[in-house]
Amino acid sequence: MKKNVVAEKSKLFALRIIRLYRFLQEDKKEFVISKQILRCGTSIGANIAEAIRGESKPDFYHKLNIALKEASETEYWLELLFRADYIDKASYDSINNDCNEIISLLVAITKTQND
Repeated sequence: MKKNVVAEKSKLFALRIIRLYRFLQEDKKEFVISKQILRCGTSIGANIAEAIRGESKPDFYHKLNIALKEASETEYWLELLFRADYIDKASYDSINNDCNEIISLLVAITKTQND
């Protein structure tokens, strides 16, 4: 079976988000934004998984567009965490680069829906 790059990257990203959530909760005692980023950061991969098993082509693209929205929201929360000094620049750059890579992949895939 062929490996789905965006599905694999989103799963690895979700694992990073879970580790970030634990760090924020346990080390930084941050309980509000950590839940937000956990929800949207793990939702990206879940929506991609749903898209792969979509009932139709429109359903496929609809789920991928939801994943793209969740990735954009995740990017927002990551920036807030960095600007509020909950995560350092190196951590922010690393995880944000992963998020942007997923966004780029999703944009490229969803652009084809009108082709």
